[in-house]
Amino acid sequence: MQAKPQQSRKPIKIILDSNALFVPLQFGIDIFEELNELLKTRYEPVVLSPILQELRKLAEDGSPKMRKDASIALGLVEKCTVTELADDSMDHPDDVIVRVASEWKCPVFTNDRELRKKLRDINVPVIYVRQKSRLGTDGRL
Repeated sequence: MQAKPQQSRKPIKIILDSNALFVPLQFGIDIFEELNELLKTRYEPVVLSPILQELRKLAEDGSPKMRKDASIALGLVEKCTVTELADDSMDHPDDVIVRVASEWKCPVFTNDRELRKKLRDINVPVIYVRQKSRLGTDGRL
């Protein structure tokens, strides 16, 4: 039996935490190009609605620098699929990411140390910035 070509497979969903969207500003890394290099397969960057709400709040209420950075991050969200979730406004965005990543069995892109640990504890692969210059992974993708 022959394997199907990779292009016919569904793309891998990658959940992006808000800080993943700040990586281009912090480190000058093109996250979408780096994800292409790292994954070597089709992927779908996903931003969950609580993360979008968090970015919008930072763009409105943050310090002047944070407002500017959050506005740029919101521009990057346009390259992603935004997934509306049931009202999770009471949950911390990290808890929502952990729950959805576990349900979907998909990797998460984050630099948040605590979130990375929570995800590792439930065997969810994590993509993060290594050596301030490229992306690396914890766990098998």
